[in-house]
Amino acid sequence: MSAAPHSSRPRSTTPRGRIDKQQAVLTAAFTVFARLGYAQARVDEIAAEAKVAKATVYNHFGDKETLFREVVRALSETALTANLAAVEQLVNDSDDLPANLREVGLQLARCYCLEESRALRRLVSAEAPQFPDLLDVMDEVSHRVTQALTDRLARLSLAGRLLIDDPELAAAQFTALLTGSVDTRSRLATRSVPDAELRAITEAAVATFLKAFGK
Repeated sequence: MSAAPHSSRPRSTTPRGRIDKQQAVLTAAFTVFARLGYAQARVDEIAAEAKVAKATVYNHFGDKETLFREVVRALSETALTANLAAVEQLVNDSDDLPANLREVGLQLARCYCLEESRALRRLVSAEAPQFPDLLDVMDEVSHRVTQALTDRLARLSLAGRLLIDDPELAAAQFTALLTGSVDTRSRLATRSVPDAELRAITEAAVATFLKAFGK
């Protein structure tokens, strides 16, 4: 009798329960840090929010500072994934490029306006004097999204769909058209922006972008 074939998927060495508790602590910590700020947040409050023992928080993250950094990194990764998924929808062979740009722009604006994204920007900005390196974490997300958008715009230019000499600059300008207006409407991330307003912002951003780079 032949042996059963080995699975090509690597087996996890981390128990499922440990991963679940770690995620629960990260989620709870973000809630508490966003509400109280780093200095006022206490580990016992985070443990209570996560419904775990205080020792569990320390077992997973060691101390409050490490936990805070991991919270910012985890939320930044989540934001990056969502933004990259939006950019991937910009394709060369769309029958309606303006509509495609509007859809991508709207998804990016929605990502930027999520409560978690707004709370993360407020939190990192407030704690920047003590944790300046976390600004680099946020900047890396912006950089990777801009690079992904640069690649998509370069392909559209090569395909003759847009007239762009500097795709990276065009990507930065498209992003600025979206986020600049959103920052104004959201009062620097302190209020939510209704979806109807996001659609209007996106319409205006795409119209301006196509006046500069459309054929």
